[in-house]
Amino acid sequence: MVPGVRVFFAEVRESCADVAERLGLQGPGERESGLPVAVATYTGSGVRYEVVLGLWDGYVEIHACRETPATLCKVSVEKLAVAAGAVEKPGGVSFGARSLRQMRKSLTGQLRYVELVHPLVTADAEAAVELMRRADAREWSRPTAW
Repeated sequence: MVPGVRVFFAEVRESCADVAERLGLQGPGERESGLPVAVATYTGSGVRYEVVLGLWDGYVEIHACRETPATLCKVSVEKLAVAAGAVEKPGGVSFGARSLRQMRKSLTGQLRYVELVHPLVTADAEAAVELMRRADAREWSRPTAW
């Protein structure tokens, strides 16, 4: 059974505390949505990390998000680490969250990837977005004023 939302938020606070402090990130912001997901966010240096728990599917995944005046990009930190050459191939971390033990293992592995890619996504915004595009990021254009 997938751990509940309260357990998820408590585990994220505990698992992410050291990394967030080292990287100068603020958070977590915590929100539940009408969808079967819960999201904890950490922000700093122009980047936002979203730690997402899929309540139905029993997965946890960390996304890196970067905004520029023209676009918003969002991508899994695993895909980002592969595109950056920080890791050789996908599959080096787990995403399972059907138990507290699985969730902890998944968070620990994905947080290592956050530490690897953080300098790349917090540097020049345009270079960060290009790297995210190479990692097959989801991208949204920001509305322009008429």
